[in-house]
Amino acid sequence: MRRGEKPVNIVVTEPVLIEALDLDAQGIARLPPNAEEAAQGQGGKVVFIQGALPTERVTYVITRDKARFSKAKLLDIIQPAVFRAKPKCAAFGVCGGCTMQHLDIRAQIAMKQRVLEDDLQHIAKVKPDEIFRPMGGPTWEYRHRARLSAVNRSIKKGTVLVGFHEGKSGYVADMTACEILPQHVSNLLPELRKLIMSLSIVDYVPQVELAVGEAEEPNSSDPNKARPVTALVFRHLKPLTSADEQCLKDFADQHHVWVWLQPKGIETVAPFYPETGKLCYRLPEFEIEMPFKPADFTQVNHLMNRTLVSKAIRLLEVQPSDRVLDLFCGIGNFTLPLARKARSVLGIEGLASLTTRAKANAEHNHLADKANFMQSDLFEVTPETIASWGYAQRWLMDPPREGAMEICLALASLHAQQDPLLPERIVYVSCNPKTLARDVEILCHQAGYRLLGAGIINMFPHTSHVESIAVFVRDE
Repeated sequence: MRRGEKPVNIVVTEPVLIEALDLDAQGIARLPPNAEEAAQGQGGKVVFIQGALPTERVTYVITRDKARFSKAKLLDIIQPAVFRAKPKCAAFGVCGGCTMQHLDIRAQIAMKQRVLEDDLQHIAKVKPDEIFRPMGGPTWEYRHRARLSAVNRSIKKGTVLVGFHEGKSGYVADMTACEILPQHVSNLLPELRKLIMSLSIVDYVPQVELAVGEAEEPNSSDPNKARPVTALVFRHLKPLTSADEQCLKDFADQHHVWVWLQPKGIETVAPFYPETGKLCYRLPEFEIEMPFKPADFTQVNHLMNRTLVSKAIRLLEVQPSDRVLDLFCGIGNFTLPLARKARSVLGIEGLASLTTRAKANAEHNHLADKANFMQSDLFEVTPETIASWGYAQRWLMDPPREGAMEICLALASLHAQQDPLLPERIVYVSCNPKTLARDVEILCHQAGYRLLGAGIINMFPHTSHVESIAVFVRDE
């Protein structure tokens, strides 16, 4: 028990009304103030109830009790919400991956849009000229990249668990299917258990990373070329025996997967069997094919990525005479489509491995003459850094969760100096609405930009992850 906490597992049978939902999909209720709170003009304690939804009246069991708030789990629903949905996944409530399956998908999207709007209002103190219509797509079988944990510990003796972690826990969920993985990958979960159990180093295979690419030839009559390419990367902490290697080869042949191995750090990831293959995704609108390695960062939702790339490039309003900067460019997801529209594009990425992959992808798509790449630390950016990149009319930024604060501050410094290096238009793709809002505040209140519009992309249905997009123009 943590210091300051009261005993757990307190059953509360007095129903409470759920007023809101947080991003961990916990229902929020506020208790009536006690005498001391009322005397000080304070409201009552807040209770976060896992599994409860707004408008519901519920009873609950307190699992953590602190002075200002309590954490609880749902006991009974007295009055259910109209937007409550039946979870599709048998592991819901145990697996920590999809915390919102009990909420109708339309309500999930509305909630994420509200989060973005609230953060822009309260953190950035900015209201966009336009709120974009939310972008949605497949809600099941959409996840084409995942990291599965494997552990040889179970109440069932001799069983290896392969799957995602339980909610806020180091334990691996006991799951034999996953509804957000492609069906053929979900079907592999029980088979992966058997495979790892058969290895001599069963206790030394802590994870399996998977990546699903598009079919080599989608319309081919050859089923081997028409099926999606599925790569599995086995992390192993001890060397494989020859018998182990044969088990992996037999598994690959039986289930039509491409086995990779990772004996040490990420740099050791390499194909094992078969020795060669082709893992890629495509952006048909721009006639782009993007080869990648299973450990490369790519968007997990291929169809929504197509929608996102198309939307971002439309918002950027690229002209044939424009030079464009693509910051945090990764393997060239936006850079290469932009190169189809602009005079030239410079992609800048912090990781050397991704920069190398981006250059190879430009060659692969015959765009090396229009798309150039460089490696640079985008968390250490000054006005002088921006000057070294050269002037570009349009910028696209797709930072990680930390956001792009240093870049935005450098733009604010350039604005204060009335420097002509400032781009005319910026499209910012974000995976964290709070850091986006922080950067919007800098761009709009310090760097001389106006927020034309913002909206969400439901890249990760049934999770609390909020992907969003915003577009800025110089506020003349």
